[in-house]
Amino acid sequence: MTEKYTPPKIWKYVEGNGGKFAGINRPFAGARTEKKLPVGEHQFQLYSLGTPNGMKVTIMFEELLELGIKEAEYDAYLINIGEGDQFTSGFVEINPNSKIPAMLDKNNGKPIHVFESGSILLYLAEKFGKFLPTDLAGRTKVLNWLFWQVGSAPFVGGGFGHFYAYAPEKFEYPIDRFAMETKRQLDVLDKELEKNKFIAGDEYTIADMAIFPWYGLLVKGKIYDAGEFLSVHEYKNVQRWADDIIQRKAVARGRMVNRPSGPETEQVKERHSSKDFEGKSIS
Repeated sequence: MTEKYTPPKIWKYVEGNGGKFAGINRPFAGARTEKKLPVGEHQFQLYSLGTPNGMKVTIMFEELLELGIKEAEYDAYLINIGEGDQFTSGFVEINPNSKIPAMLDKNNGKPIHVFESGSILLYLAEKFGKFLPTDLAGRTKVLNWLFWQVGSAPFVGGGFGHFYAYAPEKFEYPIDRFAMETKRQLDVLDKELEKNKFIAGDEYTIADMAIFPWYGLLVKGKIYDAGEFLSVHEYKNVQRWADDIIQRKAVARGRMVNRPSGPETEQVKERHSSKDFEGKSIS
């Protein structure tokens, strides 16, 4: 029987606690090492990792390029969060919160720092006038779902994913709690996608790009290896939607950028041009 935990009156940080992430988690912010970030030739510099949050932005860039928008060319550099790359002075300058993804828009010598995946998607959508409706009702619906994803996914990742896949020990209560919430969210999406082709209507938007790497890849068995556990086959409309999106060429490319693991043919650790995808493919 597990010994009952009674919280102390005042919490104290104990180095080494935190399981897989004990080496990087700390209760304070800021840079830990001095190191500049590399800068490529393109206007946009992305510093990221091929997690669901990172994929949102690389999918957006690749979708813009798929439309023939050459101004959306970008350099993408791998930030290895397991080794603490997000705590270098260069990264913290762009994102004080030390989370991927972070983006630099050179902006003709007047650089703009953009962080948080939802903010980057919105920034690029507005800058290029793509994947976001211009009418008030359509724009609002897309932003409703974009911010739904931003607020909801931590229950899937930091909640269910952490306790199911990463925590040093398995405990029934947190896994049950977050599995229930994850399934509730999948049901929210399933009911909406019964009415629409895409999450905000008939058009593919930044809301789909935000939601797909978390929920689409979850129901396709690409994250946490939890498909059977969560009975993802029940969500027929989410499955149909995920099947449509996963086949898009830009999505396939976006899923490979800054990917540090898996078969070499699925990894594009750094991206500087379309040539980086030659000989690569992802399932």
